[in-house]
Amino acid sequence: MTCDEAKQHFAEYWSQSLSDADEIELEEHLGGCDACRTEAERLGALWRQLAPPSEEPGPGLRGRFYEMLRGAALRPARSSRPPVWQIAAGIALLVGGGLLGYGLRPKDSELAQLREEVSSMRQLVALSLLQQQSASERLRGVSWAYRVEPSDSEVLQALLNSVNGDPSVNVRLAAVDALHAFGSNVVARKGVLGSLEKQDAPLVQVAILDLLVDLNDRDAEPVLRRLMQNVSTDSGVRQRAQWALEKLQ
Repeated sequence: MTCDEAKQHFAEYWSQSLSDADEIELEEHLGGCDACRTEAERLGALWRQLAPPSEEPGPGLRGRFYEMLRGAALRPARSSRPPVWQIAAGIALLVGGGLLGYGLRPKDSELAQLREEVSSMRQLVALSLLQQQSASERLRGVSWAYRVEPSDSEVLQALLNSVNGDPSVNVRLAAVDALHAFGSNVVARKGVLGSLEKQDAPLVQVAILDLLVDLNDRDAEPVLRRLMQNVSTDSGVRQRAQWALEKLQ
């Protein structure tokens, strides 16, 4: 198991949805990879213990919170846990308003570390959900992709993979829309343009054409002309391609 594969299994490991074989392989990898083990301990502490603050937090909340961030060992309890998106929502609540609302004032360095932790968790949630078998869960993953940084190359690639290969047209359409946030990324622009001719759903092709216009991608002209000249292309898509070409000229 590679390091990238191990990180993709963290969410399933903590939510007890990982197969026995994959769990054994993951634990073997963690036993021999210090970097992944450290990452697992850091995020695992958040996963196990972080929750939205109570209405009347005690005076020891700040100390417990930062002790939690420093991390305990990776010892996932064999019990039911809330879904990944609920845990991440709790984290977002704490960071977005909970801490400040209760008068917790972390230092700049602590706040930067906290933001990094939340960014990692958001990425983890998005990537995990985008790999689920349920189309509704993959749609949830697309919605989480809006919360990551535009520079996040892993989530960007996952969205492009969804556009190119997801069996659900709705997921593909949602992924195209989410790619607006990555419009300044050269890889995103090339990926979107390259996926246009791979599509078999006219609705997705039209959505991509609209995205190319929104991004003002003038490099799309050759692809648009090929699409217009392809007699096997849906007539509505050809008309939209002509419209897009006129907009970009």
